[in-house]
This record gives sequence, structure tokens and C-alpha cells, in this order.
Amino acid sequence: MHGSTVLHTFTNTGYDGPGRRFPGFPNAFDARTHVLSPREAVKLSIKPGDLLSVEGAGSMQPLDLAALAEGGQPMLAALGLSQTGLVEWDGFDSAQFSGWIAARDGDQRVPCYRFDQSSEPVIIRASQTMTVWLIRPVGVAGLIEGSGAGNVTVLHKPAAKRDVQLPPLLGDTRDEFTIPRGSAMAYELKAGEFVQIIDVEGQQCSDFMALRADGLDRGEEWMIDSTATRSMVRRAFPGPGLLDKFFDRDMRPLLNVVQDTCGQHDTFGLACTARGYEERGFPGHLNCSDNMTNALVSYGVKKRTAWPAINFFWSTWVDPASHHILTEESRSRPGDYVAMRALEDLVCTSTACPDDIDPINGWNPTDVHVRIYRPETPIRRAVAYREKEDALMSISQESAFHDRLAPLTQHFAPARDLWTPVSYPAHGTLGEYWACREAVTVQDMSGLRKFDIVGPDAEALLQLATTRNVAKLPVWRGSYTLMCDESGSVIDDGTLFRLAPEIFRWCCGSEESGRVLQELADSRGLQVRVHALRGTMPNLAIQGPKSRDLLRKIAFTQPHVPSLDHLKWFGVTVARLNDREGAPFMLSRSGYTGELGYEVFCSKSDAVAIWDAVMAAGEEFGITPMGSAALDIIRIEAGLAAANAEFAPGVDAFEAGLGFAVDLTKSDFTGKSALQRNARDPRRVLKGLLIGCDDVPAHGAPVYAGERQVGVVTSAIRSPMLEHAIAMARLSVEQVENGIQLEIGQLDGRMKRLCATVSDIPFIDPQRKRARA
Repeated sequence: MHGSTVLHTFTNTGYDGPGRRFPGFPNAFDARTHVLSPREAVKLSIKPGDLLSVEGAGSMQPLDLAALAEGGQPMLAALGLSQTGLVEWDGFDSAQFSGWIAARDGDQRVPCYRFDQSSEPVIIRASQTMTVWLIRPVGVAGLIEGSGAGNVTVLHKPAAKRDVQLPPLLGDTRDEFTIPRGSAMAYELKAGEFVQIIDVEGQQCSDFMALRADGLDRGEEWMIDSTATRSMVRRAFPGPGLLDKFFDRDMRPLLNVVQDTCGQHDTFGLACTARGYEERGFPGHLNCSDNMTNALVSYGVKKRTAWPAINFFWSTWVDPASHHILTEESRSRPGDYVAMRALEDLVCTSTACPDDIDPINGWNPTDVHVRIYRPETPIRRAVAYREKEDALMSISQESAFHDRLAPLTQHFAPARDLWTPVSYPAHGTLGEYWACREAVTVQDMSGLRKFDIVGPDAEALLQLATTRNVAKLPVWRGSYTLMCDESGSVIDDGTLFRLAPEIFRWCCGSEESGRVLQELADSRGLQVRVHALRGTMPNLAIQGPKSRDLLRKIAFTQPHVPSLDHLKWFGVTVARLNDREGAPFMLSRSGYTGELGYEVFCSKSDAVAIWDAVMAAGEEFGITPMGSAALDIIRIEAGLAAANAEFAPGVDAFEAGLGFAVDLTKSDFTGKSALQRNARDPRRVLKGLLIGCDDVPAHGAPVYAGERQVGVVTSAIRSPMLEHAIAMARLSVEQVENGIQLEIGQLDGRMKRLCATVSDIPFIDPQRKRARA
């Protein structure tokens, strides 16, 4: 079928994970796995002898492959493939691909090969260097309805193990150099330039210090000051966003972090010293402090026995019990980096730490690489995101709505792999809160995870995986439900929608849900596909008492699906924008606020148009964009659970206050036996606490009855509606009667106590009448 390049076909794909092994695909553990969701495109750099394994492509799940030279010329023949069509630009989110073609003045009629003849995996080999674009085309309507969903897996296996590969360039470099292990180098940065410090082989500490160049010209050493920095940013670790800068002792910013792919550093310790090695029996050992002194001497910097430093890639933490500083092997992986922008002219030094007697460098010191980029380089803010510890890294992306969000706020925070607004300064968190209570708000919720579960055994799979009776869920209805492990602990919560008898859409908080579903389907031999929609379906939450009035102006539905006014709580339908020719979207009556509200799920290509329509239609109702800070207030008032707060590993569904979503009368499901046992003899219950002041306790604050701790705070805020602080807390069953007086410990739990009264949750609208209105 694919000419001489077909090496093997097979049906048993074995382990499904990063670097997975295929029969007939030897030594595949160093292969890179790419899972293409509908309408997604992925670019691969291919060398001679590289192998590509394509699995899951077929007539129902087409995959287009375009092979192009650096200048944009077609190269399908170098893969042994012949042209079967042209790339269909409207079949995928093509902005990145079109930009690549335009940069090379290429022809917009790009030949491609379509894998649509067989669903059996194949392996092909490249004979030349090229760029391969893998494109998963799906019509927008098919994506919304779930009928066009499907994932295709492609493994890229390099021909042979190559030298250590540095990460791709971030832009136009002025200089770059490698710092050999056990050494240090000094270099200059001009204001506006970027420096990228790269851990070449992984688990290698690199100490960094920067001094103001104008200070050195005057014989003054104005350098990064750990105390000033910690005081100014109120956090110990660097991160892109608002709290990202390093300051000198006069609180003047010197650098700000732009990208960080590791996320674990010790930013305020000393670089290693000669004394530190001497006192452990290693006199004369190389050390970073001496190396930094020697590197900076030509700039007139005074010698120091011990240098303070930002210790990039060094994994440290404070033990919560002993308060000792602990360390272990670094969490950085090969190619991890930190990129910073200079805010002043600076003299900097970086090291490749020589420590080989501690775990901090993985017991094996290696090199560090430094790149300096020109000021005009457009390096965007980003952090690394991995779906799982051993998964491939992705850099945080801007939402499909970002072009409309960016002019409204600069206060973003990462939500999984997307930047999400925290608040909007024109309204403020309280303004957004009251708009949701009294009018209507719109919020970007694209960080939610969505999975389509499709096939004849879809219902059977979801009966096994979730805690509610899926057999009772009609088409065009949704249900809030849970996924639990065998101990009854909540893995994830979300809303399950039924779009057809054999098609479900699971909207949830974590990719772990998808892995659980796939593993369960594989273990039971079920005929079902679990499709991760990834970034292909952004969504908005339109919440508040005026939300229905707004949507009446823009939501058009066909007679064969429920209309907007027919949607009851957790109902779902497929609508179009304004009329039968408008952009399609899935519309559900759901949300995370306890108010009347809806959620809109659309294609990336239609996101901006839908945002504009929502804002225009909502103008007469006083529509307000809302961020995550206001949402957190509202969800706590509504008594809605959150991951890593109300539910976490070791906390079962009943202890998390989610027993209402568990149907113990249904057929067997994961965790049922444990939940049955725990329901008969609970030890902890989630309750509300009304706090008699405006002090807001921290997550994890202890709750006391006299001298004994009887619970722990899971979430707390000051309620604007109740005008005092409230908290949700997990309490021992002996202390859950409404009206019991307890105390929340502040400081050490004893020096300060907040008086609290046990109450039911939700705190506002306990019958959910507002959401059901």
C-alpha cells in the first residue's frame, strides 16, 4: 500500500505511553509519541533513516501527511509515498502551518498523502532530511457533535541515537556558549536581551548571579538580593507572570522570568563553597563560589568565599514538620531551561555545578548551555506542562480566546497547559463576583479536559468507570459524576453528556480520567474508543441570572435537538450562531457557580467569532468578563468541590462531600465496595464553617474542639454576600452537628484561634434554586 517503505503492519500495539514499544519496531523506547486530536497539526523534523509509525488512521479517522523541504518543496517521494490529494485548509486549525508555508513563500496548494485506506498501523522510513506535517482533518460540525472525533497516534523513532540535542531556538541569538561541567563563565546582558540557561543532559544545578553594569562602573556591587526578592514577590520560586522578578537590595528589578520548563529550583541558597567540601573530607574540591569569583574578576568584582545565587534546577524544599531544608536529585530533564529578560544592563555569571558527592546533580555533573537573544526576539511567557511525569513536555499556550482577553487584562495564571485570566482590572474580582450574582458573566474555561467516548460499549465502560447510573442518562442530557479508584478516593469529577446512544462527552479536570478510561476499556476488551479532544474544543462559561436572556439572542437550534428554552439543568444541545449557517457549538446548561448558567463548546477556528457574539449580545445585560479569582469565591459559597482541596488522594467521595454523586444501587463500578464500607461507617464529613470575622484561614488550617484537632480546612474565602469569612472543612463525625462551636487554628494553631460555627453547605441557595431557575 505504501510502496517499499512499509516495514511492518500489526494489530497488537502493546504499551501505550511515551516511548512505547511496538512489535516490529525495535528499540522504540526512545521514540517520541504524538497523539493527534481532531483538527490538530503537528510538525516533525525528520532525518534520513528516521522511522514513522502511524496507528489509528483510517476512513473514519483520516490523517494527512505533507512532507516538505526547508524551502517548502514537496518531498513525499522521500518517504516512498505518492500524492493522493491536497491539504484541505478548512479541515484543521491551520494558523501555524500557514505561517510556516508563508515564511517560505510556498505554494498554498500543498500535496499530501492521506492515510484512509486501512486502520492497521504502518511504519515508513525517511530517506532524506525534511519537515513533515501531520494533519488530522475533521469538519467543525463533526467535531461539535462527536461523530468526527478520533485520535491518531504517530511515533517518531530517530535513525540512531544522536548527540545531546539542545531545545529549539527561541529566536534570533546574539551569542551562545557551553559551560563545561565544574566551571563558570561570566557574560554581559544589555537591557531587553534574553538569556536562556539550559540543562543539557538533565539533573544539573546551575548557579546564577547578575550585577548591575552601571554599579560596577562606579565600583559598587548591586546584585540580586534574595531577601528583597522574596519580600517583593512573596514567593520562593520563579515563575512567569506578575510574580516573576529578581530585585537588588534597593528593590529595583534586574531580571524577569519569561519561560521555565522545570518549575523546581532553589532560588535563594548559596552556591557550593570550598568550606562545604572541606568539612566533609574533600579539600581542594572544585566549587561554584570560587568558579564565580574567578569568572567575575575581570569585571572588578571582589572575591567572595561564598556567593549567594539563584540555584537553577536544584531541588530543595522545607520539611513541614522539622522545618529543615531538604534536597534530592533535580527534577530537570534533558533540555530543560529557564529564560529571563534583562531589565537593566547586567554582568552575569552562570556555573555548571561540580558537586559529585550529593544527589543534586544526579551524582554526575554535566554541562550547561547559555544562549543570549536580541531584544526584538518575541519570546512569549510560558511554563512547562506535562500530562504525567513521564509524558512529553508542552509549553503553556494562549487560549483560542486570547486575542480578546489580552486587551482586557495582564493578570494570567497557568491552568494546565493554557493561560487563564485571574481577574480583570476594569471590574476587579468583587465586580466580577457581583456581575455573576446579579447579571451575567463570561469566562474562558478552555483548560477543562474533554474526552469523547464512542462505540457500542461506551455505556458499559462508563458504567464501570463512573459513580452514577449511566444507563439512566438520556440523549441530550448530562450528569455530574465521579471517577474513583479502588479505595473510593476521587480521581476526577466532571460532567458526562450523552450526545447519541453510543457517543458520550466527558468534561473534567484531569487527563488522568482519559488514562483510566483507556486502561479499563483495554482490560475488559470493550469495543470503544476514548478520544482526547485536547485543545481542539475551547469553551466559555456564561453564568448569571441574565445568561438565558443573552443566549436567546444568538443560539439557533434545529428542530431535531432541544432548544435553549427546553434545556433543563444539565441539559445539552447543538446550536449555531444566529442562524442555520452560523458557527456550530455545543451548548449545555451547566457551570461551576451555583447560578443559572450555560457552557459553550466550539471549534478553535470559531472561538473569536463566538466571543464577539456573546459580548455584543450581552451588552444590554451588563455582561462582565470573569476570572478565576471571582469564580473561586462563588464556587466556595456554592459548596462546590475542587481537586486538591475537597478531594485529593486518600479522601473518598463521601469525605469529600460528594456522596450525592455516588449511586450505590447501580451495578458494580470501580471503588464501589470501598464506598459501601465507608458509607456505613464514615469517620470524616465535609461541612461548612461560619467564621465570626473577616480573617480567612489558609487551606489545611487545623480545626479544633478545645485542645484536640478534629478537622482541617479545605477551602475558605470571605463571602461578599454573607459579609464574613466562610470555610469548607473535613470534620470528624462527632463534630458535624449544625451549631457546634469550633475554632480554626492560626499561627501555630494555638496562639490565635478563629471562632467558627458548623453549618450545612452550600452556604448560599442550599436548594440550588438559582441554578434550576
